[in-house]
Amino acid sequence: MLDAKQVQQVIYDGLPAASEEGLVVESIGDHRARVRSPFRPSTLRPGGTLSGPTMMGLADAAMYAAVLGALGRVEMAVTQNLNINFLSRPAQKDLIAEAVILRLGRRSAVLEVQLFSEGSDDMVAHVTGTYALPMS
Repeated sequence: MLDAKQVQQVIYDGLPAASEEGLVVESIGDHRARVRSPFRPSTLRPGGTLSGPTMMGLADAAMYAAVLGALGRVEMAVTQNLNINFLSRPAQKDLIAEAVILRLGRRSAVLEVQLFSEGSDDMVAHVTGTYALPMS
């Protein structure tokens, strides 16, 4: 299996924009991943809140990180479905995603992600998703 640093490198290799954005895989283990997106003013939308695509991208990265942590280098695992519920306005701070694999099958993984603003226990978005896994 891969540790947080190795998972982060796989993500950076496959999607260089993640490196440019400063995405950090903070922890991996027990079918879980914690991923941080540093606050960047360029991600704000009118009204001063973080954009939806910023939150969706972080949630997707966290799901991918959890899958890589559980299965190793499965670079061809892809998002099959992502559903997001925006619950409250995120602060202009780093955004944290905590992903957990709910079910890991041979062909797919079902995941849940909770998004938080740094320093708060209040969830700003709830995400569910499915990753299609490559045939072995």
